[in-house]
Amino acid sequence: MMNRDSRRIGVEEEFLVVDPVTRCAVPQAEAVLRRAADRLGPQVGGEITKLQVESRTLPCRTVTDLYGQLARGRAELDASAAEEGLRIMASGTPVLGDFVPSPMTEGPRQDLGNATFRGLHDELSICALHVHVELPERDRAVLAGNHLRPHLPTLIALTANSPYWSRRDTGYASWRTLVWNRWPVAGPPPYFTSADHYDSYVATLQEAGALVDVGTIFWDIRPSAHQPTLEVRAADVPTTAEESAMVAALVRGLVTASLTLVDR
Repeated sequence: MMNRDSRRIGVEEEFLVVDPVTRCAVPQAEAVLRRAADRLGPQVGGEITKLQVESRTLPCRTVTDLYGQLARGRAELDASAAEEGLRIMASGTPVLGDFVPSPMTEGPRQDLGNATFRGLHDELSICALHVHVELPERDRAVLAGNHLRPHLPTLIALTANSPYWSRRDTGYASWRTLVWNRWPVAGPPPYFTSADHYDSYVATLQEAGALVDVGTIFWDIRPSAHQPTLEVRAADVPTTAEESAMVAALVRGLVTASLTLVDR
């Protein structure tokens, strides 16, 4: 079993591409990504809309290392955007621009998503922070998720960074959370008794047509389908890299505390 300080963490941050003069979100992600790939390689990628780009850290033991990677990812993405006469913005939602319906990226998976989710894709230009905590034992990961659920409102409140939508104040600190929770498999996950229970539930969702694939399980907490991690996805993308590193440290601490409860 890992000690309290050795469990690795990683972060994915989503950003909007904006015009620096008008401050409008613009569908120029592809141009930014072409330049950023030379700087960051696989640590940068696209998102479901043409308004967004994503940076990804490598797994980190220390918060200091994580912060360094987050800061570099933001700096290199912004430099790539600047070379195209653009900028990136850390905001849970776009504020200005023509972003409804969202300009979607093309591809077979995206086409299937459009056919499955229809109008839900119209307002998908939202940006989150995803924290991965190393936890290869899937049973323990699923059970830890049960204990993390009560902390989700606090994480959302701490990171709320999306009060504006379509040029107006929504009256909510995190409008991204409200938009996201319209989806059939989003928000707090159900209570699960084991990894087998989780897999059976997901299989039922797929059979019912509620998913495109396991990548469209959008619960706030989920065992990653591709990494040996537990992923916590409740937060708006924070304004600064320092805040993102702080949230990741907090999430790792909550996972550690949850595992103590699981083991009891």
